[in-house]
Amino acid sequence: MRDFLTIKGLSKNYANGFEALKTINLRVKETEILALLGPNGAGKTTLISTICGISKFTHGKITLAGHDIVLNYRAARKMIGMVPQELSLESFETVINTLRFSRGLFGKSPNDSYLEDLLEQLSLLDKRNSQIIELSGGMKRRVSIAKALSHEPRLLFLDEPTAGVDVELRKDMWLLVRRLRNKGVTVILTTHYIEEAEAIADRVGIIDKGQLLLVEEKGSLIQRLGQKQLIIELQAPLKDLPSILSDYDIVLGADRQSLIYTYNMRSGHSGINNILSNLTQSGIIFKDLQTKQSSLEDIFMSLVNEKVA
Repeated sequence: MRDFLTIKGLSKNYANGFEALKTINLRVKETEILALLGPNGAGKTTLISTICGISKFTHGKITLAGHDIVLNYRAARKMIGMVPQELSLESFETVINTLRFSRGLFGKSPNDSYLEDLLEQLSLLDKRNSQIIELSGGMKRRVSIAKALSHEPRLLFLDEPTAGVDVELRKDMWLLVRRLRNKGVTVILTTHYIEEAEAIADRVGIIDKGQLLLVEEKGSLIQRLGQKQLIIELQAPLKDLPSILSDYDIVLGADRQSLIYTYNMRSGHSGINNILSNLTQSGIIFKDLQTKQSSLEDIFMSLVNEKVA
């Protein structure tokens, strides 16, 4: 797949000297789903606002499908749809008219069939003639998504799209994002829900204090940086950790009836067979084995903490 969005040396500085974005380089493929993870204030929203042309940047270059977003602003902006964190809807307008108006702003010809299909996918078709003020918070969030898609964008930004919504809507959102990708839409979402990135993203970017720490395929990121734990449940409790195991990264569980061994998946030799053999030689009987793999949340926290340190 070709690069659809390219960011080179992007930085944003404020007059007081604060550096909101620090020399960000990023390439996003066409029809890719990229999740940007980061704590509050990390620069996620600033980065999206800059790409969308809402916020000016200090240095760097951004191109979208070959269009420089500054020199060819109109061509680039027509391809972008954005769902902001804060809802921005006209309270006394109807749902369908909200979408019609947004579509018209981008110069698209009327197409109620397309708009109603959007509403159906978001479980809003029965609310098409309702005023926004009559809707629940979750429904307003769905309208905001439909509004961003009303002009058939090729790049969709979702800034914390499921913040404050119920689990059912969150899963509906994930299904919609996958369908959009299948129809040729590139999606970039910011989230602090780690499971959201694990569920739908192709690649994950981790951003903190305006700096993009890494961008990597989700699976390989877990494989490269993740750790595994082997939990050995013992037949009887131990007073102390046997000295024969002192060369391994093993701790005695709080219940003193389990051993927890942490090892790196990148290593070709886990040492598990030796550990189990040593236990048998020491006369220690184990009754069960369990493994636990690092999640994206574990990796995210370790990277951010490492950067702070």
